Amino acid sequence: MSGHSKWSSIKHKKALKDARRGKLFTKFIKEITVAARLGGGDINANPRLRTAVTTARQNSMPTDNIERAIKKGTGELEGVSYEEITYEAYGPGGVAILVQVLTDNRNRTVADVRSIITKHGGNLAAAGAVAWMFHKRGLITVERAGVDEDRVMEVALEGGAEDVREAGDLLEIITAPEQFDKVKEALDQAKVPVGSAEVTMLPQSTVAISGKQAEQMVRLLEALEDHDDVQSVSSNMDIAAEELERLSA
Repeated sequence: MSGHSKWSSIKHKKALKDARRGKLFTKFIKEITVAARLGGGDINANPRLRTAVTTARQNSMPTDNIERAIKKGTGELEGVSYEEITYEAYGPGGVAILVQVLTDNRNRTVADVRSIITKHGGNLAAAGAVAWMFHKRGLITVERAGVDEDRVMEVALEGGAEDVREAGDLLEIITAPEQFDKVKEALDQAKVPVGSAEVTMLPQSTVAISGKQAEQMVRLLEALEDHDDVQSVSSNMDIAAEELERLSA
């Protein structure tokens, strides 16, 4: 799973540094709005909303924006109605891909997603073709350099994590979705420097790619994640950490 966790860490660093922050805020607003619409506006009673709000705050999204998004979701303010759709695809080298979107125009979005995937050497797949390869889990990454790994493991497992494992220069902390917030909070309180944290679809097995296929795959992921309607992208790619760093630089 090293490709997925390494990519998550790289995405997080990019989002903090570059002009994508505005695009990131748009994605947070959509997720908060939908979470509030489906489960209500109380973050203490709505785990999905709580996770969305926590993630938005960690990325310095203004409180006013968060509150407006919640009110749009609960109907206190007028807002757009978004539909949740998951597209399944195969990328270069047969890599399995899940693309999760929130859209107010299904026809536009599927045309855009199909075009992006085809342009980068992949193809859309039928429903159910690859979804079975993934399961929903919390994924938190910590850079191994400069941390007490035994301490990180102790804090994570006591906080409710399912597993802590080495993945190159990262520690992967895996949680059940409902334990994600609790584990993240335990790490924060212990002042463990988290590289990335998200509830995502993790692959149960991986496909190793390199060279041209790896480059095509990275460009495909970047193009998908740059689309306004795409909330998250998961894949079972396994690219060597050094190559992934170089391609995403």
